Formats: sequence, structure tokens, C-alpha cells
Amino acid sequence: MFEVEGTGRRTRVLVVDDHRTFTDLVCMAIAAEEGLECLGAAHDAEGARAMTDQLRPDIVIMDVRLGNDDGLSLTRELVQRHPLLRVVVLTAEPGPSVLRSAAAAGASALLPKDGAFEDLREVLVGPPGDGLVVAPALLRTLVLDTSGGAAPVERPALTPQEERVIRLLAAGRDVRAISHDLNISVHTCRGYVKSLLHKLHAHSQLEAVAVARAAGIVP
Repeated sequence: MFEVEGTGRRTRVLVVDDHRTFTDLVCMAIAAEEGLECLGAAHDAEGARAMTDQLRPDIVIMDVRLGNDDGLSLTRELVQRHPLLRVVVLTAEPGPSVLRSAAAAGASALLPKDGAFEDLREVLVGPPGDGLVVAPALLRTLVLDTSGGAAPVERPALTPQEERVIRLLAAGRDVRAISHDLNISVHTCRGYVKSLLHKLHAHSQLEAVAVARAAGIVP
């Protein structure tokens, strides 16, 4: 859960990465944020399983490459064992295969490992959403990778506002930026994104953009 105003309930985060300096820095940054609590760090799959079972974090930050272990396979395992758990996947090598694997594993978000902490913080403090959230920094690159050979598909029936939202998503804008551009609330914008995922039969914003491109909605 994210913090509920007045309750003092903080979002509890576990960091899973085999680079100790990286985990130390991320834990320090999380501990400095109001509403967040870092439970510590695990450096391999065995430690991640044990700490997740024992500490029951709200969110796990998971590196794709975890030494000799596969962070995406571990993500799938942890989500199956703890259905309410949110897993934020960090990758240094973004690509369509990582996107598909992260979505299939049940990850909540996919972010670049070398991205700004502010982007990670926004995911950590935000409410749980539907589908896979992909960082805007990755979105444009991944769309080009995934849509180049896509076959044309039937154009779905979108409202004018939904078309504006999907085009802004394709341009790499995030929900907060889109809500500002269209002069609507963030909550309303998230509603449009949820509707787009349903109408485009997509599991993530990236997949929705790829479908929209194939359907000719996004130039």
C-alpha cells in the first residue's frame, strides 16, 4: 500500500541487486523519503525469497540481472507467492524481450537502471495501477523496436480524448505531463490510460502504443 494520509503507514521497500554499492545508495535515498521505508537489501535469489517471506514488503525493486540468478524469473516466483506484492524491475539493457518477460512475470513497472531516482520515487509512492508501467525514457526506444515489423490491425474505436492521450504516450510523455498538457486531473488521465489498455487489448502502456501505431492511430 502507499501511505494513507494521517495513518503514518509507510510503503515498505526491499531492494534486490547483487551490486552492494548500488543497493546501499538506493536504500539511503528511499530512507530519506517521507512515506517510504527501506527494509534492507538482498543480493541473490535465496536472500530475496527469505527476506520477502519474512518481512513482507509492499514493493520489491528487482534487477533483471542478479548475478547467476534471473531477476525476471524471481519476479514471477515472488508475485505468485505474494499476490499483493508489487515488483519494480530495473534494467540496464532495455529491449522488447525484457518488456515481454517483465509483463509476463507480473512486474508492476519497468525502469532504466541508470535513470533518475525521481522516476523511481514516483512509482514507489504512487498507487498500484493496472498493467505494466514503462518509464518514458524507455518508451520511445522500445516502441521503435517493437513496432517496426508489426502488421496492420483493425482500428479500435477510441474517443478523441483517448486518441490525444495515446499520442502523447507515444511521444514519451508520462501521466502527470499528459494531465498537464490536456488540463485534466492525474486521476482522470489514469482513467483514460486504463480504458486504452482495455480497448487495445494491451498489458502495458508500451504495448498499447505499439498497437495504436499498427492501427494507424499514432503516426
